[in-house]
Amino acid sequence: MISENLSFITDYFSSSISLAIPLAFAALGGLFAERSGVINIGLEGLLLTGAFVGAASSVLTENLAISILIAVVIGGCVGGVHAYLCVSLNVNQIVSGLAINLAASGLTAYGARLLFNTGTVALPKLPKLEIFGLKSIPVLGVIFQQDILCYLLLILIGLSTYIIFKTHWGLTLRAVGESAVAADATGISVVKVRYICVILSGILASLGGVYLALVHVGFFTEGMSAGKGFIAIAAIIFGRWHPVYTSLACFLFGTTEALQLRIQAFNLDIPYQFLVMLPYLIALFALVGIAGKSTPPAALGKAFNSQHR
Repeated sequence: MISENLSFITDYFSSSISLAIPLAFAALGGLFAERSGVINIGLEGLLLTGAFVGAASSVLTENLAISILIAVVIGGCVGGVHAYLCVSLNVNQIVSGLAINLAASGLTAYGARLLFNTGTVALPKLPKLEIFGLKSIPVLGVIFQQDILCYLLLILIGLSTYIIFKTHWGLTLRAVGESAVAADATGISVVKVRYICVILSGILASLGGVYLALVHVGFFTEGMSAGKGFIAIAAIIFGRWHPVYTSLACFLFGTTEALQLRIQAFNLDIPYQFLVMLPYLIALFALVGIAGKSTPPAALGKAFNSQHR
């Protein structure tokens, strides 16, 4: 009985981690964009773009490393488009993000049918790595037998925290996000900082899509991001624009999604539509719970034109 319980908890913990990782990549990317003052509603489309490009590249090149690199480059380019629209042209940031979501949804669906003949295709999965043979540790051992993208995420969380709060560039980034006009008056290039952050946002979110296709699911299907980009935005707010707290929020949402999948497996007399809603309800309740307690960067969503200080 104890071994069965441990096996259940281990599987549940492992599933929670797998479901949280794409959220955390997207949320980390969105955090950089929002810290610079640019809202990136397009995280959903960037996840979908990363998943499709990673899947298509793995089929065409049969090389996972090259596939990840191509997905990252394309994700950065899509982020660059969002930066150009929002920073250079001062297009409404939410409208630009929604346009990216709609375009990504349509183009990836069309591309999947064109390339794979159907909406899905089986893909090679990234291999798991074992660290120091620690996988035998009950429950927590799953942490030490993950793929390279999981370990990369852990490094990025720590690195992002250090950069944002302990470096001069992080101070510059936070200054731009709090008051672009004041930052510009001190000689900081607001446009440059925002471009870098929004492009970085596209790169990180596309890595989440790659993980979704090549690790978590193992195939590409139309609309496979399934609202994860919007949950990532909720995690950023719930985590108060801090990399560590945001990642923990992603893990919370990952455990919730893993729970609803486990409940469905028990064949309880509960409509599955309600169970599918569970992660989104938790995200909604979390946002309601911190209403008025989480303060965004003051310049978030505000256009900046250096010619009109």
